[in-house]
Amino acid sequence: MATTYTHIAANKWRSVVTMTVFVALVIALGYFFGQALHLTWLLPVAIVLSIVQSFSAYWWSDKVALAISGAHEVDKAAAPELYRLVENLSITSGLPMPRVYVIDDPSPNAFATGRDPKHAAMAVTTGLLAKLDRPELEGVLAHEFSHIGNYDIRLSSIIVILVGFVVLLSDFFLRFTFWGGGDSDDNDNGQVGMVLMLIGIVLAILSPLIATLMQLAISRKRELLADADGALLTRNPNGLADALAKITADPKSMRSANKATAHLFISSPLHDTEGKKKNFMAGLFDTHPDPAVRIARLREMAM
Repeated sequence: MATTYTHIAANKWRSVVTMTVFVALVIALGYFFGQALHLTWLLPVAIVLSIVQSFSAYWWSDKVALAISGAHEVDKAAAPELYRLVENLSITSGLPMPRVYVIDDPSPNAFATGRDPKHAAMAVTTGLLAKLDRPELEGVLAHEFSHIGNYDIRLSSIIVILVGFVVLLSDFFLRFTFWGGGDSDDNDNGQVGMVLMLIGIVLAILSPLIATLMQLAISRKRELLADADGALLTRNPNGLADALAKITADPKSMRSANKATAHLFISSPLHDTEGKKKNFMAGLFDTHPDPAVRIARLREMAM
């Protein structure tokens, strides 16, 4: 029978494999595009530019996410029950106390952000506080603590860099190709060169899509891992399962919901697409796993 520990181990292993494939993909693309255009400096320059471009997002992503969501920080006097639950989970998990924020929105949801446990923040909506009972709220907060403890925000930042790297390389290759850039080699076989260029164009068009799909796949796996870790932290998988059932059943989207920050939340804040039957291809573009699957796994852990 599957246990909390086996789910955690399986999800960690899948995440490592996916990240390894992701890194291999972007390095291979950089090398291939550089060879196709006879630009050996393309790979190192593209990596440096992507890292520089993403550096500010890595350091300031928490402030941007909180500002976009309209979150305001609260203390123990302003939200005593919420603050006490966060304090208790901080002690239980051994993680530093994160900053606590509240979003004035009737749709129940929550997210954690920050580059590491020492610089973490946790935000919940007023709808979550109003609609969940204590065990359910504790389950949601434990899920978010798991994201913090597992360095999921740092992982997300790395993925953003890699996806940005793929998009940058693809855009550069297409522009350079269609504007007639690149040095030609008189000794190259004409047909081989043409085939190489066509393959490069196809890869440049498809690689951003592939990178995005891999990003979303990692996001879904980290959500499953946080579910398992959160259940382990509270020793009450049903609390989180009941919370997810309420959150996903709520018909309203968050007022501040957008695709850029949707992956941060415990459940997609774009509820206009929640609960609808999707085929396999449509599910590939989801930021979160199927709620029914998440709830079923948590129920299984409680047995």
